[in-house]
Amino acid sequence: MNPDVYMAAEKTRIRIGNYRYRILALVFMATSINYFDRTILGVLAPKLMEIFNWSEKNYSSIIISFQIAYALGLLAMGGIIDRIGTKKGYTISIAIWSFFGMLHAAIRPAFSLIGFMTARFGLGFGESGNFPSGIKTVAEWFPKKDRAFATGIFDSSTSIGAILAPFIVGLIVSKNGDNWQIPFLITGLLSSLWVLIWWKTYRKPEEHPKVSKAELEYINSDSEPETKEIIPWIKVLPKRETWAFAITTITDAVWWFYLFWGAKFLAKNFGVDFDNMGLPFLIMFIMADAGSLIGGYMSGLLIKRGWSINKARKITLLVSACIILPVSFVPVLTSKWLAIVLIGLGAAGHQSWSINSYTLVPDVFPKKATASVIGIGKMVGVITSIIASFALGIVLDQAGNTGYFWAFVLAGSSYLLIIGFVHLLMPKMTPLDDNLNHIVR
Repeated sequence: MNPDVYMAAEKTRIRIGNYRYRILALVFMATSINYFDRTILGVLAPKLMEIFNWSEKNYSSIIISFQIAYALGLLAMGGIIDRIGTKKGYTISIAIWSFFGMLHAAIRPAFSLIGFMTARFGLGFGESGNFPSGIKTVAEWFPKKDRAFATGIFDSSTSIGAILAPFIVGLIVSKNGDNWQIPFLITGLLSSLWVLIWWKTYRKPEEHPKVSKAELEYINSDSEPETKEIIPWIKVLPKRETWAFAITTITDAVWWFYLFWGAKFLAKNFGVDFDNMGLPFLIMFIMADAGSLIGGYMSGLLIKRGWSINKARKITLLVSACIILPVSFVPVLTSKWLAIVLIGLGAAGHQSWSINSYTLVPDVFPKKATASVIGIGKMVGVITSIIASFALGIVLDQAGNTGYFWAFVLAGSSYLLIIGFVHLLMPKMTPLDDNLNHIVR
């Protein structure tokens, strides 16, 4: 780039301001805590199954209790967050999940199954507010052309949480399982600190004293003006665009499979024990982080180069689906490290897919309906995950590793089919106005 052009662009950036990235950093922190909290169980699963004598079906029941609450919470939290606002909604969400996250540490062997199911249920309901809040925050603070990259930044923190979990658990929890309660308590402290910072910092950009006029104009540069009238979730439910997003979340079952069953698969097939789980998780989730950032950057770059939002998002989704395909071969591999790399590639493709599917919502719907649509769509993904977890638990109990074979085949092939349905439901991605009618330009 010509130095004079570069300096002019840099001066423009400084003049506009970048307070929006401070807000994004807080969403990044909350999502890191969120995923650290939910990943702890997956990392501890082999050890907890020994301590409490759980079967595969018992473990899948604990996962499903989290997922049921997560699904119910998404439907409720999305509407609540749109109604009371991001600041209060996010605070309520993280307060609930912090309490139930710490409750895990109080569970005793005599009622371990029902105790963990109860704690995971509360944790799931609280954590359901994270993504509706996060996506709504991005919609409020970033223009459309920057939303995929901004979403990619905060969504990459899911991998940070997943990476930290095995290392911290490995440092704290002994080989015989002593101190397994402590990691569950750590997240409560982190969450409390976050709430204090969030409550002091967050306001909408138009109400924030630290947002310059130029930055506010930039944030709203490609958005339609909106009224303050609330759009109930029941009104967005029948829209084709809602279901176009919802079917993209069916692939959440794949991500949850990596998260909750990945450590067990590596232990069963390749002998990766509790003490050596950190490096495989580091590799897989660093690759996932790269997928978040690259996928978000690429669709934003295509838009800035003149591509329509419709074309840029869908082409990025298609490329992501193709990158994921090789993960289908993982169950037949004999090389541990090749399997880890292919799972990492699948995770990278999924994260690129995920953040671009998230941005379909604020690309089409008004900002004030964003959390409701995200909640409805993510609920579909969680219901799919519940069915998948239940089926996998039964198959693993009855037929051993056959269950992993079919899980990876579906994990690799489902994305290509889904992108076709998205295009059928939403061929042009025409934005909707305050009354959810298509905007005629």
